[in-house]
Amino acid sequence: MTDADDIEHVTAPARRGGWAWPALVLFAVSLVLFGVHLADELIEGEGFSFDTRLLLALRVPGHSQTPIGPSWLLQSAVDISALGGYTLLWLFGVAGIAWLIGAGKRSEAAGIALSLIGSSVIDGLLKSWIARPRPELVPHLVQVTHASFPSGHAMISSAVYLTIALMLAEGMPRDGWRGRAGRVAVVAFFSLLAVLIGMSRVYLGVHWPSDVLAGWCFGTAWALLVWMGDRWLGRQRV
Repeated sequence: MTDADDIEHVTAPARRGGWAWPALVLFAVSLVLFGVHLADELIEGEGFSFDTRLLLALRVPGHSQTPIGPSWLLQSAVDISALGGYTLLWLFGVAGIAWLIGAGKRSEAAGIALSLIGSSVIDGLLKSWIARPRPELVPHLVQVTHASFPSGHAMISSAVYLTIALMLAEGMPRDGWRGRAGRVAVVAFFSLLAVLIGMSRVYLGVHWPSDVLAGWCFGTAWALLVWMGDRWLGRQRV
């Protein structure tokens, strides 16, 4: 292979994916702006009618303490919700960071750490700033302590799990339909996990739906920014 072929081999993937960077940045910014819009509405004292409708729709009419669905669904919601809790996310996160450092993947470890710590800090700041009370429309089916907006479970799980998914997909084969299918499957699985975690918080009555929606927006945007930053730094080191 000639020097020209080597250059073409290295730069072709970058050219093919050149459109993705502006699109991903625009998508991340759009998510942040939508989350800020939700926060601004709350600061101005406005509410969202869909919050009340969805919370009540998830309870048996006339029995606000009883969620709809079979009895096992409640336990499933509790189990899924725990996957987005601070305890498990930090345990998994620290374990993953330690393993990546031991494997010599310091860039990936830094990305996971930034995703975990950054989303946790942003969530705490937003909760203190907005100070939205938890919904009292229906009984809470699990114990909660902090403010409601945004949903920390939705935000931090979106940030951490999507960062992991994007980094895993980055290391998978890029050629052929199997490689593409594998990357899509990884991102889809972790995205579904973040969606289910957010939905479980509404089902358990501890968050307004708009809390979860904002959490998804901020968490996904943060994950994309962390991942794009990691890729950019990786290219600078080449």
